[in-house]
Amino acid sequence: MPWYARLFAVAILAYALSPIDLIPDFIPVLGYVDDLVLLPLGIILLVKMISPDLLNEYRKKAEESNLVIAKNWVAALAIIALWCCGLALTWTLLRRFLAR
Repeated sequence: MPWYARLFAVAILAYALSPIDLIPDFIPVLGYVDDLVLLPLGIILLVKMISPDLLNEYRKKAEESNLVIAKNWVAALAIIALWCCGLALTWTLLRRFLAR
């Protein structure tokens, strides 16, 4: 992979993990728009920087690898259920708080 593509990948990762954003997250809606737009655009640019032959080679290696994790729908459903319970609890507490 070219050095500039590696450097760009590190920059995308640093931006994604950085607590400093272009638009701060505490601004309603707009705070997350930069993450929803800039990160996918950066990943698309990164994929275009890498040669198709190299991408195909590593995709084949990934498919043949033993490290590929099988999809676990039970775990996914458990996580979704936890989120739903958390949202329901938050909604209930918020309604009680506002009803006072």
